[in-house]
Amino acid sequence: MHPASPVRVLIVATLCLVLASAGGCRWGRQTEFKSCSSDCYHAFATQIEYPQVRQCCAVDSDWASLEPITLASTEEPEYWDIPLQEVVQISLAQSKVLRDLGGAVLRSPSSAETFWDPALAETDPRFGIAAALSAFDAQFSTSVFGEKNDKALNNEFFGGGTRLLRQDALVLQSQLTKRAVTGTEFTLRQNIDYDANNAPSNQFPSAWNVNLESEFRQPLLQGNGMLFNRIAGPSRVPGIYGGVLIARINTDVELADFEMAVRDLISNIENAYWDLYFAYRDLDAKVVARDASLDTWRRIHALYQAKRRGGEAEKEAQAREQFFRFQEEVQNALSGRLIDGTRTGNGSGGGTFRPNGGVHVAERRLRLLMGLPPSDGRLIRPADQPLTAPVQFDWSEITQESVIRRAELRRQRFETRRRELEWIASKNHLLPRFDAIGRYRWRGFGSDLLDDDSNNPPFDNAYENLTGGDFQEWQVGLELSVPLGYRRAFSAARNAELQLCRTRAVLREQEHHVLHEVASAVADMHRAFAVSQTTFNRLDAAREQLAAVTAAFEADKAPLDLLLDAQRRLADAESRHHRSLAEYAVAVKNVHFAKGTLLDYDGVYLSEGGWPALAYQDAAERKQRRGKRRPLNYASAQAPRVSHGPYEQRLDKVPSLEYSDAQQKADEQTQSETEAKPPQISAEPIPSIQTAENQSLGHSAAAMQALAISLGSNKAESPKVTPASHEEPATLQKLPAVEPR
Repeated sequence: MHPASPVRVLIVATLCLVLASAGGCRWGRQTEFKSCSSDCYHAFATQIEYPQVRQCCAVDSDWASLEPITLASTEEPEYWDIPLQEVVQISLAQSKVLRDLGGAVLRSPSSAETFWDPALAETDPRFGIAAALSAFDAQFSTSVFGEKNDKALNNEFFGGGTRLLRQDALVLQSQLTKRAVTGTEFTLRQNIDYDANNAPSNQFPSAWNVNLESEFRQPLLQGNGMLFNRIAGPSRVPGIYGGVLIARINTDVELADFEMAVRDLISNIENAYWDLYFAYRDLDAKVVARDASLDTWRRIHALYQAKRRGGEAEKEAQAREQFFRFQEEVQNALSGRLIDGTRTGNGSGGGTFRPNGGVHVAERRLRLLMGLPPSDGRLIRPADQPLTAPVQFDWSEITQESVIRRAELRRQRFETRRRELEWIASKNHLLPRFDAIGRYRWRGFGSDLLDDDSNNPPFDNAYENLTGGDFQEWQVGLELSVPLGYRRAFSAARNAELQLCRTRAVLREQEHHVLHEVASAVADMHRAFAVSQTTFNRLDAAREQLAAVTAAFEADKAPLDLLLDAQRRLADAESRHHRSLAEYAVAVKNVHFAKGTLLDYDGVYLSEGGWPALAYQDAAERKQRRGKRRPLNYASAQAPRVSHGPYEQRLDKVPSLEYSDAQQKADEQTQSETEAKPPQISAEPIPSIQTAENQSLGHSAAAMQALAISLGSNKAESPKVTPASHEEPATLQKLPAVEPR
């Protein structure tokens, strides 16, 4: 009998432990299963359960402790006069989720843009940059297997001289694999096997075999080259592109989406701010008209009670009807109705002015965008006044500027660049798979694995025999794999070419749409300014008309109808004038929205936030613990150009986006190495713009200063808001009481 080996003892102990664990579940006390009726199971299985999650906010907290201000409120509210600059600062500081007025966060929460989305795109384990680079990480793998063989053989030749073979075996394999950016795969592998059996022809009762081998596999056609591997990664499937360049573009696309969400939020904040401004002015005009109609009604009612001339019943009822008509308008102007107000995309890109005519509704909408409670005992009141001076834009400059600075066009250009890179990589799959393979192996054999003695007989231990170099092997070869027909590869190349045609056509159409949007915004701005001047003249004429009619009525030279009509005309003229001022402020904002400079116009700049202090300390400690390393150049000069560098957000520092001659030649040379024939597609020219003076005007007397919001690429910090000093804005007068006397 062969003596027990350590492998056999290890295997027997493992089996005993597994059997004991499996049988342990039956050693406990068994209880009889009691069933219930099917109705019980059905009721329990179909009941609606509440999810077990941590509550983010409580409804009984101070955030929603106060009731909203309504028409039934009896206390005089406290007014919070706030400029637009402060509204923007508070809104950005409270915007972990970028809000909108359409309720998309409730209808489709997965589509809502958040503070963490750029970081999520970059750290995506499937399509992120780190995920693409991980394909080139070194991979270490190891395995160990032990087995016991005890079998009878028909032919003793296969048992080494015995028909009853008893064998203990152990196999240990370890390897380190690294894929280079050129597509080459390097492997360093070690194999150890132990064999102890009862074959009479064995030199040793037990023996060890050790071999150490190195291997390389270099693609010569398909999969070869740094350009292909940067675009497609190590994928061999046509149509799947997951390289680091594609991952980088995915991150840039998400950053453009985030910028558009911030821009839409700023636009909606301005829309809600000027909606609230008009609501206060409209309420003020209607309160004045109501008070005037109340005074007229009292005078007619006094004549009616005295039964004097001018106090006829029909005149008293007419004056009373006018008072209650204005009272109804005051109530609607104070509370408002739940209708769609001014917001981004309701007729124009930046939002067509569409006031709901209610202070309370407009104030709550502004609170929603600012991230404030529905009510805190105060009423927000705009402190800034809309622009009244004419604003002029140079048409040739703003058209070029809009094509450069619109985030939608920048996003589509990244999409176009991605399709170009995918089309380049798709043609590599039209080549056959032709690899050069090389392998070199050192072998060792011995009765033991290791031995400390220096003077040993031959084959005493395997590692000594291995290091002696007596047994060496090598292998060199070529491997060819050709799909007959290339059906999938041709389909992928054609699809990539069609995708490129589509994205370029969409980009061209988007540029046309942006230019039309800019033209409409400029025309609407000029219309709003002209209308504001007209409504001012109308308001002045209405005031003079009311003064003249009032004097004529008191002298008994004008009928009551004319006086009441003059009061209505004045109220309407004053409301229309303030509406035109708000329209002009929104129209100027919409021009900046259309040409892509709204964030700069409002003093908002996007930047990545800093890391926590402990992160810098941890990085410094890790750097001190490791030795000096040699940096690897993963981005050679021949790599295709993805972008033109950092996007300049300041208007006075917009660079030219034209290709240099050297870069153009480098790109053409890089593409010519992998392209068999260029596609028959006209390249979309990249427009350029020369730096010009910023002709945009700020909001009222307070110019919007620098305001930074953190992207937080992989941090969970709040956006940092840096307020700037500003002049004291003009304030609105307190509104008179609106209760009827």
